[in-house]
Amino acid sequence: MASVAVAQQPAPASLAEAPAAPTAKAGPANYKAEATKLSALQGALRATNMLGAQAAQEPAVSGAPQPAAEAQQPAPSSAAPPASVALMEPGEPGQTGPPVTITLQDAIARASRNYSQYLSAVTDAKVANEDRVQARASLLPSLSYTQQYLGTQGNGKLASGRYVTNDGVHVYRIWGVVHQEFPAGFFTFSPYKRAAAASAIAQAKAEIARRGLTVTVTNLYYGLIVAQREYATAQQVLDQAQHFLKISQDLQRGGEVARSDVIKAQIQYDQQNQAFQEAALAMSKARLDLAVLLSPSLDLNFNLVDDMDQPPALPPFNDVAAMAAHENQDVRAAMEAMRAARSDVSIARAAFFPTLSLDGVYGIEANAVALRAVDAAFPELGPVPTPGYFITASLNVPIWNWGATLSKLRQAEYRRQQAKVELSQAQRQALSSLYSFYNEAAVSRSEVQGLREAADLAAESLRLTTLRYQAGESTALEVVDAQNVLAAARNAYDGGQLRYRAGLATLQTLTGKF
Repeated sequence: MASVAVAQQPAPASLAEAPAAPTAKAGPANYKAEATKLSALQGALRATNMLGAQAAQEPAVSGAPQPAAEAQQPAPSSAAPPASVALMEPGEPGQTGPPVTITLQDAIARASRNYSQYLSAVTDAKVANEDRVQARASLLPSLSYTQQYLGTQGNGKLASGRYVTNDGVHVYRIWGVVHQEFPAGFFTFSPYKRAAAASAIAQAKAEIARRGLTVTVTNLYYGLIVAQREYATAQQVLDQAQHFLKISQDLQRGGEVARSDVIKAQIQYDQQNQAFQEAALAMSKARLDLAVLLSPSLDLNFNLVDDMDQPPALPPFNDVAAMAAHENQDVRAAMEAMRAARSDVSIARAAFFPTLSLDGVYGIEANAVALRAVDAAFPELGPVPTPGYFITASLNVPIWNWGATLSKLRQAEYRRQQAKVELSQAQRQALSSLYSFYNEAAVSRSEVQGLREAADLAAESLRLTTLRYQAGESTALEVVDAQNVLAAARNAYDGGQLRYRAGLATLQTLTGKF
């Protein structure tokens, strides 16, 4: 295990940055200069108060001793944030090399090679296809070759030896055999149709698994990007809280704000530091979750392409509905299940009829391996031809089995009726999901722009509120509230983008890729 440093991700470039108020310099006089500039623009402060406050702050600049009450206040936190917990992540101690840059399509391709549930569905589809091949082969004649030697103990009197069923002490069989079965449902091709339907069901389920994998990877991929953005936002808000704490401490030294403002700023800083650690933890967990699908060795050395600000367009509903009508795999699987159930009924019904099998044999069965040989039973005839053929036909007629065949027919009919009900429900569910998923994507798309504007406004609000606080026109609570609003607005914007991406991926489980 190793502690892996997580690269800081910048906030979306399109969002207005929320800069902290003008950076505090070494002495409080710089804050008064900023306040003077703001007062000249707003006409809100009086020059005499500013001069008096500036004079009162001179001892702090020159390093004069502070009152005891002031010495007990929390030390400024601008030097360094409190130590955070090192997050442990897998990785070799000597692991080097640049990180791999991965797009969403790369992530899906990697996951399709590692995700066991998807690979299980693909394997089932391959197995079902082989069942179809075997069912087709069972309808065709089979060819085999057999070679035997039958050695019989002699009795010294009969040429056939001690076993009268044999034709000699030494018998050689070399046969080529053609075998053909005519099972129940042979002439309606029902066994093959059922196997073909089962293969189609497995293929549909494999496609469903592939689309489900796309949804899973999309959520994890953009979930990690959102976690990285929230981490960057938490870091910026922590820096702003740290800056606000220093401002309030400097203003308290100048006698311009009460001790309660410093306490509020310190509490806000501590809370934002905790939020920053939680954001780092969430980002680490999101990276680990995605790495489980991307790499068989749980490699975390990768970067993602952040394309959330260029989302794909949502097609018109009519186009989506047309694609869903042809590409809905749930309905396809239900239809193939209905076909399989019909084939089962046909096979069960055919069990009431006779079955036939044919065997054609060509070869030799003689006392010597030769084209002409002397028959041990009739040596006086001399050498006779040995190659030849014979045909065996078997007819099996069912008469009575205590109702077992009728029971199997009823079972098949019950399954056919259930398959019909499931097909109807799958069609209704597909139609319901189409409207639901499309509306979800449409609403989330329309909300993204509003969330973006709210994040920009929150950034501007924090900037103005901080300036007003420096000028003595707002309270510490207003600054704290503006910081919290900014963090919430940015996180809501990132969450809205993730919701739209996930909505598109979910919609494509019905339509296929568009």
